[in-house]
Amino acid sequence: MQKPWIEHPTILTGQIVDLLPLEEKHFDELFAAASDKRIWEFYTGDWSVQERFIKIYTDTLALREKGKEYPFVVFHKPTQKIIGSTRLLDIVPYDKRLEIGGTWLMPQYWGTAVNFDCKLALLTFCFETLKAKRVQLKTQHNNLRSWKAIEKIGGVYEGIIRQHMLKDDGTYRSSAYFSILDDEWEAAKAKLQSRLATSIQT
Repeated sequence: MQKPWIEHPTILTGQIVDLLPLEEKHFDELFAAASDKRIWEFYTGDWSVQERFIKIYTDTLALREKGKEYPFVVFHKPTQKIIGSTRLLDIVPYDKRLEIGGTWLMPQYWGTAVNFDCKLALLTFCFETLKAKRVQLKTQHNNLRSWKAIEKIGGVYEGIIRQHMLKDDGTYRSSAYFSILDDEWEAAKAKLQSRLATSIQT
């Protein structure tokens, strides 16, 4: 049997947060963190609805077993609480590419150092441990807050895939795609480290 590209368990350590492998034991605390409906404005569905939440996170655990996704909870070290989630998905070892997605944080942590800390830990793992050639990110085409956040970490805009994903309300979302390539990583890393240091100080 082929060895998985991402070994389990994988724990990623940041300055403010640790990214811990998602397990069923986290579901209650993670669901409580997901309760603010502002989080889900630009998602395909409202994950603060328990039925939807359980399906999403049960499915991602099953996909981890198949090597297709690797979900994390965002553990905030100063408060010792789970404040969100993120995952690695669209994992293609042959091409050495994968995506960072499914990322959300409780609104009180929006615009703080937490996102920089998460992305630095994830991207460092992707490029320096997995030796990825390409890491992609996507967001709903009109989610300007997320669009700007991706550009701040070095994501290069690639274009919009129209009517890309069916939403729970029956409408379709278009997705803006971004990527960082392995030969862009050192410059992106320096930018991320600088932004993280500045954010922690302010």
